[in-house]
Amino acid sequence: MTINQLMLRSLKKNMSNYYLYVFALVFSVALYFAFVTLQYDPALDEAKGSIKGGAAIRTASVLLVVIVSIFLLYANNIFIKRRSKEIGMLQLIGMTKNRIFRMIGTENFILYYSSIAIGIFFGFIASKLVMMILFKITKVEIAATLNFSTQALTQTVIVFTVIFVFILLLNYLFMKKQSILSLFRVLSSTQVKVKKMSILEIFIGILGFGLIGTGYYVSSKLFGGDLFSMNELFLAMLFILASVILGTYFFYKGSVSFALNILRKQKNGYLNIKEVLSLSSLMFRMKSNALLLTIITTVSALAIGLLCLSYIAYYSAEKTAENYVAADFALTNVDDAQILTQKLNEAGIDHQEKVIDVIQVEANIEGIMQNKLEELNTIPAKMQIPLVSEKELENFELDENELIFTGYSDLLQKIMPLGQSGEIQLVGKSEQLTFDFVGQKKDYVISNYFTVGGLPTAIVDEKVFNQIVADLNPDIQKEFSQYIGITLSNQNHLEKANAIFGELEPTGNASSRLDVSNDQKKNMGLMLFIVGFLGLTFLITSGCILYFKQMDESEEETGSYTILRKLGFTQDDLIKGIRVKQLFNFGIPLIIGLLHGYFAVQSGWFLFGSELWTPMFVVMALYAVLYSIFGVLSVLYYKKVIRMAL
Repeated sequence: MTINQLMLRSLKKNMSNYYLYVFALVFSVALYFAFVTLQYDPALDEAKGSIKGGAAIRTASVLLVVIVSIFLLYANNIFIKRRSKEIGMLQLIGMTKNRIFRMIGTENFILYYSSIAIGIFFGFIASKLVMMILFKITKVEIAATLNFSTQALTQTVIVFTVIFVFILLLNYLFMKKQSILSLFRVLSSTQVKVKKMSILEIFIGILGFGLIGTGYYVSSKLFGGDLFSMNELFLAMLFILASVILGTYFFYKGSVSFALNILRKQKNGYLNIKEVLSLSSLMFRMKSNALLLTIITTVSALAIGLLCLSYIAYYSAEKTAENYVAADFALTNVDDAQILTQKLNEAGIDHQEKVIDVIQVEANIEGIMQNKLEELNTIPAKMQIPLVSEKELENFELDENELIFTGYSDLLQKIMPLGQSGEIQLVGKSEQLTFDFVGQKKDYVISNYFTVGGLPTAIVDEKVFNQIVADLNPDIQKEFSQYIGITLSNQNHLEKANAIFGELEPTGNASSRLDVSNDQKKNMGLMLFIVGFLGLTFLITSGCILYFKQMDESEEETGSYTILRKLGFTQDDLIKGIRVKQLFNFGIPLIIGLLHGYFAVQSGWFLFGSELWTPMFVVMALYAVLYSIFGVLSVLYYKKVIRMAL
C-alpha cells in the first residue's frame, strides 16, 4: 500500500468523525465571507447615509476570526490526540515523524481547503440574503444584489490560511515532543478521574454556589439605590464579574460533584444502570473540563446578554419614539403646523390637532429626591423643567397647591429616584411658589424639544399656570413656547402622511414619531444583526466543542458498554442513562449561561429600552433550542458507539 492510498483510506475513515467539524468550518467561512463581502458591496455604500456600518462590520469580522480560530485550534487539538495511537502505530512500522506529519498535513489540507471552497460558495450565495436581512432589520429601502467580491475572496483565503499554518505548527510540535510510548497513553491521560472527594473539594463545591449566589444578589441591587457613588457602582460591577466567573469555575470544579455525591450517598451507593451511566460519569469528568466549561458558560452568558439588550432596544424602538414625540407629528411653529395640516387635508388624511402652551421654569426638587449617587450632589437642586397647565390635558385634575410630574425617564428614575410626595418649589423671576408633590406618571405629553436630558414635565392648575406666566424668567425660555401635536385618525395612513411630512421645510422644531422609531431601528438593528451572527457562530462552535468532548468520552467508555451488553443490558437500557448524562452535559452550561445572562440583563435593561420580558424570552428560547440540537446529536453518536460495542 502506498502512502497516498494510506492517506486516502485514513481520510475516508475519519470523515465520519469530522462531519460536524466540517460543517462548523464551512459555516464559519461562509459567514466570514458574507460579512467581508458586505464591506465591499456597492449597496452598502449607497446606504451609508442611513447606516454607518462599515466599521462595525469590520470589527465583527475580526471578532468572528477570533472565535473561529479558537474553535479550529481546539478542535484540531482534540482530533490529533484522538489519532495518537494511529501515529504511534505508523512509527512502529517504520515511518518517520516528518513523513507522518506530511501525510496528516496533506489530509488536513484536503479537508480544510475543501471546506473553505464550499464555505466561500455558500457565503457567496448567502451574501445577498445577509444583505437583505441587514436592510430589513435596519429599515433601509435599498435593493440588495448578488455581487462576488475578489477582495473578500482574497481576504478570506489569507485569514484562513494563517489559521491553517498555526494548525500545522501545533501538529508538528505535538508529534515532535511525543515518544512512541506516550502516543499510546495520550487519551488515557486526558481525563482526571476522582474516586473520593476531599475536604478541599467539598469546600470548593460550597464556595462555587456561594460566589454565584452572591454575584446574583449584588447584581439585583446594582441600580436599586443601595450604591451611593460611581466608585461603589464600578467596584460592584467588578465584584459581580469576578464573583460569577470564579463561582462558575468552582461550580464545575467541585459543586456539581458535591451535589451528585450527596445524591449518591442518599442511595447508599446503590445506583441503577441509568444512574451509573449518567451521574457517576459526570462526577468524575466534570472536574477535568472545569476551565473549558467556565469559558463556554461565560461567553454564552455574554452572547445571551448582548443579544437580549440589543433586541430590547430594537423591540422598544416604537415605545422609545413615543417618549420623544408625543403624537404622530410634533411641531413648535404655527405656520409649519398649518402647512402640514393643509397638505394632510388635501390628501384626505383625517387627523386631530392638539396645541399646548409650554413655559420653562426653575424647580427646586430637593424635597422629593430620594437616595442618589453622591456625584449627583454637585447638580444644583434647582433645575430647568417644562411646565404646562392641566387645562391643556386630559385626566388631570389638580388643586391650586398641587403639582404632578409626567414623562420622567426610567434611567433617571433609577439613578435619581423621586418620592411620591413632598414639597417642590417653582422659581419665577421675582417670586417662588411652593407645591405639594402628588406623584408622577409615565405618559409623555409634549415632545423632547421642551425637556432637558429626560427630565419630567410639571403640570399645575390653570390659575397657577397663568400666575407663573406673568412672572416668567425670560433668560431660560425656549425660542418656541407651543407644542403642536398632530395625531392621525387612521394609522394605516401613517406612511403616506410621513412622506408628506418629509417634504415639509420647517422653520421651527418638527419631529415625526415614525422617523424617530426608524432611526432607532437603524442604529440598534445593525447592532442586533452583528451580535446575532456572532452569537450564532459562538453557539455553533461551542456546541461542536462539547460534542467532540462527548465523542472522546464515548470511545473511552466503549469497553464499559461492551461489558454491560454482555451482562444482558439492552441498548435501550444504556441509552436511557446516556440521555440523562447528555441532559446534564449540555443542560448545565446552558442553564447557568441563561441564568448569568438573565441577571446581567435584569441589572441594566432599562438603559436600552422599555420592554423586557418578550425580547428576553424570545432570545433565550431560541438560544436554548439551537443549543439543544448538539445534545441530540451527541445522543445519536452514543447510540452508534453502543450499537458497535458488541
